[in-house]
Amino acid sequence: METDRSRPAFYALASGGWRDYVTLLHPPYTAWHLSFVAIGAALTPAFSLSRLLPTLAAFFLAVGIGAHALDELQGRPLKTRIPDAVLVGLGAGSLVFAAGIGAVGAAVVDPWIGAFVAAGSFIAVAYSLELFAGRFHTDVWFALSWGSFPVLTGFFAAAGTISLAALFAALFAFALSLAQRHLSTRVRDVRRRVDRVTGTITQHNGSVEPITASDLAKVEEAALRALTGATVALAAALVAMRVA
Repeated sequence: METDRSRPAFYALASGGWRDYVTLLHPPYTAWHLSFVAIGAALTPAFSLSRLLPTLAAFFLAVGIGAHALDELQGRPLKTRIPDAVLVGLGAGSLVFAAGIGAVGAAVVDPWIGAFVAAGSFIAVAYSLELFAGRFHTDVWFALSWGSFPVLTGFFAAAGTISLAALFAALFAFALSLAQRHLSTRVRDVRRRVDRVTGTITQHNGSVEPITASDLAKVEEAALRALTGATVALAAALVAMRVA
């Protein structure tokens, strides 16, 4: 019987069927990165839902589906049973549709959006497939790609420029994404590679507590859940403020 600790991620559902497709989305992390897009857009003087919504749709397709589908092809980290051909189709199709949304934005709003489309497409493929010997699959590139880049894209799609405020927001997203990466790396290691943990914690008063594999991940997972909720709430608050 599959236990919680045997699952490859704290948000992973029991494997099989439609549940694999939900797990493939990495729901908390996809929500996290989409929140960065919304935060970037909400910081602009020219905030507009008509520009934010297509940008969110493009990022959902490119990151939530496309990049995650390609990542699952690399050794099945989520242990899904989705056929390789389906993952390839989801990855390629989602990236094409995302690029199509961006191309419309470049034609209608600002040609420079095309540069963000090209950069985003490269990031999704190079990071997820660990191209160039994994040079774009590092902690720093993760923070730049899934933190700073969504903020700057959301801001530019709305404002047509990059301001000092956008750069500071990108720095915020970079730091937060780096924290996410450090926390999730430990969690992934415990869930996917650790078989058994032995040891004890001895308190000053002499009490002894056993250490389990779950103990090594529960604090990080609690922090990841809290940070996900906080980031989504901040994005919702900023957008609500601009819409009101």
